[in-house]
Amino acid sequence: MKSDAPRSAALRRTRQVVVPVLAILGVAGVAFVLRRPLLMPAPACMAGRWHGCFDTFNGVLLMTLVALPLSAPVVWALARHRRAAGAALPWRTSLAEVGLVHGTVPFLWMTMMPGGADPGTVPARVSLVPLRDLVTMGPLGIAGNLLIFAALGFFAPMRWAALASVPRILALGAVCSALVESAQYVLRLDRVSSVDDVLVNATGAALAALASRRWWRRPGPGAGEVQGVIGRSSRARSRSSSQIHRRWWGGTSW
Repeated sequence: MKSDAPRSAALRRTRQVVVPVLAILGVAGVAFVLRRPLLMPAPACMAGRWHGCFDTFNGVLLMTLVALPLSAPVVWALARHRRAAGAALPWRTSLAEVGLVHGTVPFLWMTMMPGGADPGTVPARVSLVPLRDLVTMGPLGIAGNLLIFAALGFFAPMRWAALASVPRILALGAVCSALVESAQYVLRLDRVSSVDDVLVNATGAALAALASRRWWRRPGPGAGEVQGVIGRSSRARSRSSSQIHRRWWGGTSW
């Protein structure tokens, strides 16, 4: 038993180092593979121009990767504040909040970009037949739809114990995706509001939640458990009081 404790602690420290390193290597690998399309909007982004940078997918992805190192001090500041306040799991909670925002907002921005040259004038289009649009999406389109709410599915169960469930994350991803598709329809962004987008977005959130399952925030004792503990404590006090009462009155002579 004593020899297993140092081994488990060493494994835990190894995981704490290996997982961030693998994540960094994964991001670096993706950036290397996509370096050519990512560098296309670099001149416009470096010049601070909106057109050619923030209105293109490549530009938004480039700025997301560039801003990634800036998230580290934000996580550190939040974790330090929570640790000083005595909060539980300060680092995990702070990382989940920053990761959720940093990994979701850019994809939401891209989904709300106009799909054509005449947004607001073309009729709104909707596709309510399941699985019909998957053929036209292609591998890149499916991968992009899987990633839109992947950060939400990955980090939300780490932040809130109430969302530490795959069905709940699936439902949350579906609701968020339906809101996005509804906004595209109402704003007439020259996009097709498709039920297949909702299905793929929700699936991506659920798959990401499964990937982070070992770090989910676990709920504390439920109300029923707390009431049971209180009830048992009250009954114990009552029995102790009755025993003292019997001893006192039983040993008193009049």
